[in-house]
Amino acid sequence: MSEARQQKDKDYWQAVVRSADIEAKPKRILFDGAPLVLFRSAQGIAALFDRCAHRLVELSTGKVIGGEIECPYHGWRYNGEGRCTAIPGHVGDIPHYRVRRYAAMERDGVVFVSSGAPAAEPYLHCMQGKDVVVKRVRSSAQSTVLDAAENILDATHTHFTHKGVLRGLTAKRHLVRVEVTGGEGWVESCYTGEDRQQGLVSRLLEGERARTIGRYRHPGIVELEYWGKGGLALATTFHLRQADERTVEGVGWLIGPRQGLFGELKALAFRPLFAFALQQDRRVLKSASDNARIPPQVLSAIGPLDFLRRDIAAIMDGKMPPAAAEPRVYQIEL
Repeated sequence: MSEARQQKDKDYWQAVVRSADIEAKPKRILFDGAPLVLFRSAQGIAALFDRCAHRLVELSTGKVIGGEIECPYHGWRYNGEGRCTAIPGHVGDIPHYRVRRYAAMERDGVVFVSSGAPAAEPYLHCMQGKDVVVKRVRSSAQSTVLDAAENILDATHTHFTHKGVLRGLTAKRHLVRVEVTGGEGWVESCYTGEDRQQGLVSRLLEGERARTIGRYRHPGIVELEYWGKGGLALATTFHLRQADERTVEGVGWLIGPRQGLFGELKALAFRPLFAFALQQDRRVLKSASDNARIPPQVLSAIGPLDFLRRDIAAIMDGKMPPAAAEPRVYQIEL
């Protein structure tokens, strides 16, 4: 891969934590496998490589003093740019020591980090700029971004993993049309023909459904939109990233129409129901991950209802998804 291509692959923002997760204390995260410390500097949110230049101690175990982070070992301090500004006991000018700085910013209650230099603002969610009610959430799972993204966008597992929550308790199914389209950096599936999912979430928070849209965007952004005849009913946007080899972390928005007090109450109800469904997914993803590591290791099958897996994998590899050149239409029972 060329140096220019490698740089381009880094020039995007990734959501890492909610703003509320960073208060007076610094916070350590793993970003592309590297340890980062996030803290509030004098210039705003800062992201540094989480190792003091002196003895490589975790800066995240230190304190934030006057907008600078202090190493707990010898008290070396670093500003938001990663430059060492103080060495307690040293007399004279401070030698030029630095730790690596990552680009960081806050938008809409979420912290974004980049290892490159993105030219544009970070993408937030599928309803950004619209007058909607949002609740911000975070989660983690033992999985890969590919498996976690496909799990969120997979409608067929909801009959089993989320029975009673997203789907009804009966075995009744509907004939549903699925249209898959895509372009550079995105792919989506649009489901029509199912008036509602019959589960608790649908009964409490939705009306009659016109269509459901599931979408994947580079880098690791997964979106679900539930539309009724009168407009948006519910939506979620989740930003996923591979924190380490076995852990996916995510920051997301739960989105609903602004309907005064009723809309706020719906949003409050959606959050615990969504958290329960997320725990169900977390459990099944961990089971799959653990079981896949037991020898002999084999590749998982791509079934006839796994509409988006090849497209998502192509986007993650920096390629055009197959749906961009050839949109597809399916009929399934859902």
